[in-house]
Amino acid sequence: MFSTPQKERIALSAYFLLSGICFSTWASRIPTLKTLYNLTEEDLGNLLMIMPASAIIGIPLSGWLVAKFDSRIPMLIASIAFLLSLFSLSWGFSIFGICISLVVFSIAMRIINIAINTQSIAVQQKFEKKIIGSFHGVWSIGGILGVLFSTIMLNYDISIFWHFLFVTVFGLLLTVSMFPMLIRNDKSTVGTKFKLGKPSKYITLLGLMVFFAAICEGGMYDWNGVYLKEIVKQEVFTYGYLLLMICMTISRLTIDRLMEHFGMQKLYIAGSILIISGILLATVFPYLYPVLIGFGMVGFGVSGLYPMTFILAGKSKKYSVAIVMSIIGTYSTVGMFLGPPIIGYLAHGFGLQKAFIVFALAGLTFIPLSKMVFDHLKKVG
Repeated sequence: MFSTPQKERIALSAYFLLSGICFSTWASRIPTLKTLYNLTEEDLGNLLMIMPASAIIGIPLSGWLVAKFDSRIPMLIASIAFLLSLFSLSWGFSIFGICISLVVFSIAMRIINIAINTQSIAVQQKFEKKIIGSFHGVWSIGGILGVLFSTIMLNYDISIFWHFLFVTVFGLLLTVSMFPMLIRNDKSTVGTKFKLGKPSKYITLLGLMVFFAAICEGGMYDWNGVYLKEIVKQEVFTYGYLLLMICMTISRLTIDRLMEHFGMQKLYIAGSILIISGILLATVFPYLYPVLIGFGMVGFGVSGLYPMTFILAGKSKKYSVAIVMSIIGTYSTVGMFLGPPIIGYLAHGFGLQKAFIVFALAGLTFIPLSKMVFDHLKKVG
């Protein structure tokens, strides 16, 4: 029999897994939607811009939810909305319908991200060893499963409607069955109100790190398939996504041990170098194997940035964990959804290969930002 903390860890892992499956399901079929509606890179960029705009609109709602309720309540509601909006994306009625679905999809994703990461901090407190990295590893496993299933659907020419329906039904069953085991009574009684004033330098730096990590990660999710299809001329365009997710998963499942052995500051620098090198390899040599190797390097580089930054966020003294996660989650969500349209606009003007340099520039920021974060921690003791 599992102990209560173990059950809570399993249940939360299931929600991380489902989030990864759903996001990779959506991202891996973006080229399908682009072809279906005959969208240019600029058109696709405009469509994807709906997501950061919706995430910003959802800031007050998500902040209120994490302060008002135990994190599992908004997690359940948002997960159901997330799944239903994903399914509605496959209906194909009109561009307007997709826009509405993306609004719900992105707001629900923001709430889920805040809730699951808030719960991960609470569950971590019940274990002596670091386990937060493993949660993000499970998210990446979900991403692998999602893109593998997408690849199967593409190979057998299964329509996007049936593809998304299968994922939705599975997700609803998992969501409802795991809910009773989630951690309870994790609502903080102190530091639950956000106060306007001079921004915390520490939180701002952490926010900027997840912002640039999200630009890199979100842009790679949404555009790697298009890059494989249109630049490399690869018919099965999910290979890049699959390798990206495999490398991210391997890294995230080992990041807890790597942090103990090397320390976070060195890992931030290593991640930055891997992202820059991988993007340069993929853009200078736009052929299948160099591109796949480059994408894999980016996966290894970007994978540890989130769990490390969320651990650092738990050290904040100004707000409760839920509020800090909400603030940092805002940076993350905006970056995650802002990266893809930026790439779309730059690709329209300069070509997709040159647009990918944005990811290298985002990766470069982790060296100075991480140095400022650790310098700050040294000063405050």
